[in-house]
Amino acid sequence: MNFDVARHNMVVEQLEERGIADSRVLEAMDWVRRHEFVPGPLLSQSYDDRALPIELEQTISQPYTVAFMCEAARLTADDKVLEIGTGTGYCAAVLSLLTREVHTVERLEPLYLSAAERLTRLGFRNVRCYFDDGTLGLPSEAPFNAIVCTAGAESLPEGYQKQLADGGRIVIPVGINSRQEMIRITRCGDQFRHENLGTFGFVPLVADTES
Repeated sequence: MNFDVARHNMVVEQLEERGIADSRVLEAMDWVRRHEFVPGPLLSQSYDDRALPIELEQTISQPYTVAFMCEAARLTADDKVLEIGTGTGYCAAVLSLLTREVHTVERLEPLYLSAAERLTRLGFRNVRCYFDDGTLGLPSEAPFNAIVCTAGAESLPEGYQKQLADGGRIVIPVGINSRQEMIRITRCGDQFRHENLGTFGFVPLVADTES
């Protein structure tokens, strides 16, 4: 399988044709080798238009979803970003090409360890991984220009808005079942503007006290 060709076709057929227009996002998706983040038995499906299972009943999001969230976050090269839910590190890798620094939190230790090793080995130097409860955000590194949550929350975690810089954006799927509404929250001083961006499906965002 020619992964380079498959990745380019993914960008054109899954992303551009479905409305992803941010050229920086498209370039990042074309640069990051998704097959490096996919479990070995599923390599042939690395650039398919769907989420794939990984360890511990988690998933690596489909390429379109990753691109959609990155575009929705309206990222700039100077942004400091918090990602909730590292998984295999794929979304963090894409974010790292779009921003100044990425802080990514994973609550499942095997995933945290393997993602941290993978991202270091592949040369993503502006990504820092944390083994922690993502529902708490990352107060020690706040404020953030953007917070991207790659798990479905029943409601917006309390600390996220407090950790957002003025003008910052939160992109998070919110809902009580396997289908959530993607929400963008933009901070304007002490006010927060909410926008509904459509329906998606994610594994649930879980606090450590629930595990």
